[in-house]
Amino acid sequence: MIYSPKVMDHFRNPRNVGEMEDPSSMGEVGNAKCGDIMRIYLKVENDVIEDVKFMTYGCGSAIASSSMATELIKGKTLEEAWQLSNKAVADALDGLPAIKMHCSLLAEDAIHIAINNYLESQGRKPWDYEEHGHDHDMEMEEDEPQTIDEEV
Repeated sequence: MIYSPKVMDHFRNPRNVGEMEDPSSMGEVGNAKCGDIMRIYLKVENDVIEDVKFMTYGCGSAIASSSMATELIKGKTLEEAWQLSNKAVADALDGLPAIKMHCSLLAEDAIHIAINNYLESQGRKPWDYEEHGHDHDMEMEEDEPQTIDEEV
């Protein structure tokens, strides 16, 4: 498998990696087929993502996707972060092999879960894809990420 220099850079030198103390929210997803687990932490102030961290157990593509996704949403509003697609993450990495595209989908879904967990913690209604005009940029039937129902 050939990876772009950007994928290799984000794998070898991940940005925003680590646990966050007192996050405003956290989202976690996993893929039972490949074993990847991704956790995204958000620090939100006035609906702006002031800080973001991730912890990912998985392959180089999963780590690179997590790293790039956090870079792309840092400083953005919740609405802007919600619009980040798995395709945009893969494009920012100068592409991922087709067999590894599910890694970028994990990042997208972890961000959505973290945003919805934040909204719910603030007594607000969680968002859905139809309401916010966003849908996955690709079909991922058999590799669809699964939410991890575990208290942190």
